[in-house]
Amino acid sequence: MENTLFYDKKTGWDRMSEADEAAMQEYAEGYKAFLDEAKTERDAVRRLAAMAEAKGFSAYERGMELHAGDKYYKINRNKGIILFVIGHDGLKNGINLSAAHLDAPRIDIRTIPLYEDNGMALFKTHYYGGIKKYQWTTIPLELRGVVCHVTDDGVQSIDVRIGDKPGDPLFVISDLLIHLATDQMGKTLQKGISAEDMNVLVGSKPSKSDIEASDKIKLWVMEFLNKEYGITEEDFLSAELCCVPAFRACDIGFDRSFVGGYGHDDRVCSYPAATALLDLEEIPDKTAMTILVDKEEIGSDGVTGMQSKFFDTLVADLCRADGVLFDECIERSICLSADVCNAFDPNYPAVSEKRNDARANCGVALVKYTGSRGKSGSSDATAELMAKMRHCFNKNGVIWQTGQLGKVDQGGGGTVAMFMANRNIDTVDCGVPVLCMHAPFEVIAKLDLFAAYNGFKAFYGMK
Repeated sequence: MENTLFYDKKTGWDRMSEADEAAMQEYAEGYKAFLDEAKTERDAVRRLAAMAEAKGFSAYERGMELHAGDKYYKINRNKGIILFVIGHDGLKNGINLSAAHLDAPRIDIRTIPLYEDNGMALFKTHYYGGIKKYQWTTIPLELRGVVCHVTDDGVQSIDVRIGDKPGDPLFVISDLLIHLATDQMGKTLQKGISAEDMNVLVGSKPSKSDIEASDKIKLWVMEFLNKEYGITEEDFLSAELCCVPAFRACDIGFDRSFVGGYGHDDRVCSYPAATALLDLEEIPDKTAMTILVDKEEIGSDGVTGMQSKFFDTLVADLCRADGVLFDECIERSICLSADVCNAFDPNYPAVSEKRNDARANCGVALVKYTGSRGKSGSSDATAELMAKMRHCFNKNGVIWQTGQLGKVDQGGGGTVAMFMANRNIDTVDCGVPVLCMHAPFEVIAKLDLFAAYNGFKAFYGMK
């Protein structure tokens, strides 16, 4: 009787066959390769578009006719992408939609970044997203992004990637040596590293050029960038450059059951949301879609964030082509807000609520509400939607659990869920539990990653 009346989170390992574990390991290898490639949202979009085309997807253009089984993608300014498969019902019964984000905390390079000081050349920076600043010093960094060079003929976009290839130089933000850190060590963690001091070391060699300049080391850096990429200092004004951790994704633990790497939040949800859609073997009844966006870490604003009209415009185009009213399609849709949640960490139990926080290896987590304090900033999914997802996951053998974000009043956070719910779409958060969230090196369980893939696949096929 207790087995039927009581609920308890159980490890998913008891429900994994040898074949399941082999498939999980293979899937995790693909995910690790994706993490190493997709360290910025631009890199992620480029990779996902290539993966989609390899699976028979093509770029959607307004006015195309729609047929059941059609597979399309639409890119938003190279920083977001929507993938979708037209179902047997077209748009009339709504969309089974997942929504995740491709951006992650990082160190952005400022508009006028390069300067020389006491024999060193450095970049001024501005951190992006919520970070513990001290975690980003004394770690190897890559430089990635795009520089838009202005010519007489117009604009030329130049991709910059330094540090991801064997033999490439890396970069670093220095920290104070312990021998002189008495004052620093007396500060709180929040104040120990100043944002204005997070300057990236980029060189120290003076130029041998005959050009008269007081900053010869800065000149050498610009000569290098001009030779390699054809850019001048003025081109920084129209650039999007950032430093990201140079760590490669790797297995963690004697049993290799975890994956460590940069950017699990939220690529550990974006990847299964996308690949589950790409791997659909049958045409779904309802149209299946995933939208992968930018700017979640800073509020989801802007033309590439979840609050932009890009999603609405595309769905309106599809509804028009299918002879369906946009509002009716939206109100009949369901959204899984595919974002990570915290995994219970036995090193820090005081901030967690053991009964309700997600656990590693217990599967993908449904999170009814996020927000902070009195559920501020949360869409708070309905009981009916929670029940519907319970039924879907149980019917399809998905390993799943529930989660929340620590103890009440301990802190909090949000996802894109409220922005989808505000559109009149029933929405619930569904994602992978993460250890060390927002650190340069995060950790997830392979079992939870694979459970998310299976969960999204089941959801896309839900009637």
